[in-house]
Amino acid sequence: MSVATTETTTSATAAVGASEDQALEARNSKTVVAVILGGGAGTRLFPLTKRRAKPAVPIGGAYRLIDVPMSNCINSGINKVYILTQFNSQSLNRHLSRAYDCTNGVAFGDGFVEVLAATQTPGSEGKRWFQGTADAVRQFDWLFDDAKSKDIEDVLILSGDHLYRMDYMDFVQSHRQRGAGISICCLPIDGSRASDFGLMKIDDTGRVISFSEKPKGGELKAMVIDTTVLGLSKEEAENKPYIASMGVYIFKKDILLNLLRWRFPTANDFGSEIIPAAAKEINVKAYLFNDYWEDIGTIKSFFEANLALAEQPPRFSFYDDDRPMYTSRRNLPPSTVNNSKITDSIISHGCFLDNCRIEHSVVGVRSRIGSNVHLKDTVMLGADYYETDTERGQLLAEGNVPIGIGENTTIQKCIIDKNARIGKNVIISNSEGVEEADRTSEGFYIRTGVTVVLKNSIIADGLVI
Repeated sequence: MSVATTETTTSATAAVGASEDQALEARNSKTVVAVILGGGAGTRLFPLTKRRAKPAVPIGGAYRLIDVPMSNCINSGINKVYILTQFNSQSLNRHLSRAYDCTNGVAFGDGFVEVLAATQTPGSEGKRWFQGTADAVRQFDWLFDDAKSKDIEDVLILSGDHLYRMDYMDFVQSHRQRGAGISICCLPIDGSRASDFGLMKIDDTGRVISFSEKPKGGELKAMVIDTTVLGLSKEEAENKPYIASMGVYIFKKDILLNLLRWRFPTANDFGSEIIPAAAKEINVKAYLFNDYWEDIGTIKSFFEANLALAEQPPRFSFYDDDRPMYTSRRNLPPSTVNNSKITDSIISHGCFLDNCRIEHSVVGVRSRIGSNVHLKDTVMLGADYYETDTERGQLLAEGNVPIGIGENTTIQKCIIDKNARIGKNVIISNSEGVEEADRTSEGFYIRTGVTVVLKNSIIADGLVI
């Protein structure tokens, strides 16, 4: 009897040990590589993307959009990262080299961060640029045959223009433990935004059984499901009857290469082509992410997501000791605030605020705001450099406008890009409710009712917008 008990105990201990080993293996981040997609030309975010790639667009006063997936990778223990770029990539490349270079920024141990710019190569196939998300990865798929990728089992595909905080290894663990060939990160949404996303229908096991990219009308209604299968309450499920893809995927490496090279060699996009077709023959699983997530793809979404950071309480916060958001070091001093009133706002470091009023706004690094200025519902991206007091005095004496906002100026519902020079007695309020306007010669655009002051532009004294 004693022997039997010992054998049973030993067997149970071994089973527990095996289970723990399997769980540890499922969370092995050393066998994961992340590919961050730099995005297209960014036409919907124009003019913020006029001279920069979408992932290089500043957000939250001190960060850039690329810092979100990069920080999520670091906090998840994923230290092998490729970033694919094509459009206006100079500022993105500079930021990445400053923030994530192993000798200067975040330490990556035995990992790497490599920026892969779109290139043309000999042969007819090499004379074209990226045609879509899948084509971008296909053009660099040879990297997965490289010696430093020999241990890679899974490829994590990420976007460079989303705002969220996520432990990717929870996603990877679920993908591996459920035996999925492909896993799609998804979130439940209501009907008001459903047609803007790729939508899925799943069975009781979480397997994707159909996929529709941005459906409308009858196709949209056909994508309604009971989202309690994802663990939502009945009330939540009634309010959010759709499952939307976040554009965050995991592929088994061998399956990804087979799909790109042999199964669908002409397919250009993951969301609209490869995923829907693969779901018919491969085990594609949905993974629920029921937390804050925003696609920063338009001027309106960029504007609203920034201002949401200043709400109390904010729906998303960059402040998290356990999972910080990283960015490049600037070595700037604390901001100087003189006799000013600030409510529900974010003031970044290195700013000078003098006798001004700021309401529900985000003020970026190195911003200068003059006396009797009133900012409301404004996103100010800051400046790349300082002008000395001598330089500013000389500019003013010559009738020119220094970087920052001049005295007695009122601004609301506005995005002010970097290094903008806004003069004295200016009013920016779009009081006539204009939805769209291109006024490049005057230094601004209006997009979906939001005024966007261009980078390096000059808004003359007394101008009313």
